[in-house]
Amino acid sequence: MSDHPHWKQIVNRMARIVGHANAVKRMCEEKKECTEILIQIAAVRAALNNVGKLILEDHINHCVIEAVENNDKLALDNLQDAINKFIK
Repeated sequence: MSDHPHWKQIVNRMARIVGHANAVKRMCEEKKECTEILIQIAAVRAALNNVGKLILEDHINHCVIEAVENNDKLALDNLQDAINKFIK
């Protein structure tokens, strides 16, 4: 993945997501209001989805294009499987 254009951005976003998830855990430990915790969980989920979209975009623009050029059906099947799992 290091040769993909968004690699650094993805790593930085993941670090923020981990920090945010730890903050949600602290909120639970401190018995904060359920609505506050749910809002923060939704924010973490949205951030993860956005990172997933960025990874998918990079994958399509690099790996999948290369797979199509090389007639690599297995790579395309793997992409379909990953998309199905990602959007579940």
